[in-house]
Amino acid sequence: MKTLEKNEILEKRKEFLMPSVSHYYENPPVIAKGSMQYVWDTEGKKYLDMFAGIVTVNAGHCHPEIAKRLKEQIDTLQHTTTMYVTEPIVRLAMKLAEITPGDLKQSFITNSGTEANEGAALLSKMATGSQDFIALRNSFHGRSMMSMSLTGQYNWRIGGPYVAGVQFVSSAYCYRCPFGKTYPSCSLECAKDVENVIRAATPGKIAAFIAEPIQGNGGVITPPPEYFKEVHVIVKKYGGLFISDEVQTGFGRTGNKWFGIEQWGITPDIMTMAKGMGNGLPIGGFITKPEIAAKLGPGQHFNTFGGNPICSTGALASIEVIEKEGLKENAAKIGAYFKDKLVELKDKFQLIGDIRGMGLMLGLEFVKDRKTKEPAIKETKQFMEFCKDKGLLVGKGGLDGNVIRITPPLRITKEDVDLAVQIFDSVLKEIKV
Repeated sequence: MKTLEKNEILEKRKEFLMPSVSHYYENPPVIAKGSMQYVWDTEGKKYLDMFAGIVTVNAGHCHPEIAKRLKEQIDTLQHTTTMYVTEPIVRLAMKLAEITPGDLKQSFITNSGTEANEGAALLSKMATGSQDFIALRNSFHGRSMMSMSLTGQYNWRIGGPYVAGVQFVSSAYCYRCPFGKTYPSCSLECAKDVENVIRAATPGKIAAFIAEPIQGNGGVITPPPEYFKEVHVIVKKYGGLFISDEVQTGFGRTGNKWFGIEQWGITPDIMTMAKGMGNGLPIGGFITKPEIAAKLGPGQHFNTFGGNPICSTGALASIEVIEKEGLKENAAKIGAYFKDKLVELKDKFQLIGDIRGMGLMLGLEFVKDRKTKEPAIKETKQFMEFCKDKGLLVGKGGLDGNVIRITPPLRITKEDVDLAVQIFDSVLKEIKV
């Protein structure tokens, strides 16, 4: 097969893929190869990947151990329905029960985080008999109708009408507190808002509260240490289940712990996952306690491809690589070093209004003026473009698209951080507000 040139690829992409398949850059590179924390384009240019395929390639691009086990599985058994019994899905489920907190034990494996959140919502309704959900503003939970209904951002809510019964509460967005207060003297009004909304907008009994421990697409919004503990008490008071959406925060991303919610000392009733679970393979899932799992009986939920032998093998291999190579611990250590370096940049450049996040899930919010906090949208796009030109890939998020997201493979080094900060520094000097 003839190899297409870059211009041909871009032209054919535009012709044969839907317009909704968009890209970040004015002059996008065509990525052709990856190895650990690096990728190369078709013209041979090397990039340090600080976005990891949208918070996905936790173990590193084309990790040789994962690739080896995938090749072995492909040569053995590629697919059969979950109506038949295979070993890889069972081994993966056993491992998930081992690494998740508390008495979470029984899993349902899907193809994506969207499907995981959809399934968790269905299970919550079946388990509680309630139809009402509490979700956070600025949240993102997927692209199906139910997961969009749980998503608290206008730019990710299209094609309604949406599923009824979802109420939104204020997120713990300290930099832009919706109550005009300052932590820690705020009395956690954002947490109290959960109870106020339940009392005002539901029958007083809810199916579930769903939240990302750190809101990724929402702009790396990171709640205070006490937030989820207070919310958990409220959710239980009104008969709801607590769903932790770990699609982006899972599998070591936040440092030292396997899952983000563990950083707040909470064991959820249901945990959803995807992205870093398979290191780039299409796999997700949700896990819960046996007594809750029992509310979806045999044959009541099904997924043709979820838990297929290839993806299950790859996910298990990814988890074991993260464990074996100490990548959770590296995320904590290098993430703290990275955050300190970013704070130094904030002291130097007025464009950076806030630095937040945990482990190797970090965010820089860009503002035109620190007093007004007007989002610096154009400048964020420029920053990404200039970084790309210098061989560094980052992402963006936030309701206004003014938050730079830093979520590299968990194996990056101090040398990688120093290079990234050096590039950030040079790019920030070029941007005029």
